[in-house]
Amino acid sequence: MQAYIRSLADRHRTEASDRHLAFYLTFVAGAANAGGFMAVQQYTSHMSGMVSSMADNLVLGNLEFFLGGLSALVAFVLGAATSAILINWAKRKDLHSQYALPLAFEAFAMAAFGLSGLLDGILTAVTVALLCFIMGLQNAMITKLSGARIRTTHVTGLVTDVGIEIGKLFYRNSPEVKGRPPVIADRDKLRLLSSLISLFFIGGICGAVLFKTLGIPAAVILALPLMLFAAFPLVSDLQSIRQRWT
Repeated sequence: MQAYIRSLADRHRTEASDRHLAFYLTFVAGAANAGGFMAVQQYTSHMSGMVSSMADNLVLGNLEFFLGGLSALVAFVLGAATSAILINWAKRKDLHSQYALPLAFEAFAMAAFGLSGLLDGILTAVTVALLCFIMGLQNAMITKLSGARIRTTHVTGLVTDVGIEIGKLFYRNSPEVKGRPPVIADRDKLRLLSSLISLFFIGGICGAVLFKTLGIPAAVILALPLMLFAAFPLVSDLQSIRQRWT
């Protein structure tokens, strides 16, 4: 079990470890997105709706809501940028925690979001921005980790790719066409994408139930497995640093 958990965020990647980490992160993203809506009545995982909302509010003269959407968009970008900085820095240092660092950062931010629920007077805009930061951080991490093959917060892209593969699956190749390869669906990819969409949905159900029952502090529960996955590579790097200094 320890070797399996270590493999999820370690720098040495396999297709299986990429997929399994993506499964966990997609579940967490679905839970955080649905739970965040329960908390602040706004979804935070997709920027398409956020940018459209900004445009609508700007035209309608709702400057406060426009600025709120802008802060959420900036927070998502900053989250993705933070993930890229952490991963590239760790790679140049040849650390085990190349992907564990943004994962730990996400766990910390998720816990901070959960603990903020224990305080009074937390602004909705700040909560939304924090959730968007988390989503951007996670999406950039899994994008770099998988070579842009997998997304965990952007279901629109997943559904689009499922539609493409279904179209290829039911395409009838004409036997008279020569010199061109046949159209063949990637069934493994189709299963992966379908699994990710299902896990986002299941995570959404679990997140909605948790946040409805416990409120914002339920986010701390979502942070715990993320920190567990990040712990082993981080400990390995700390041990290596200690050995160099002794």
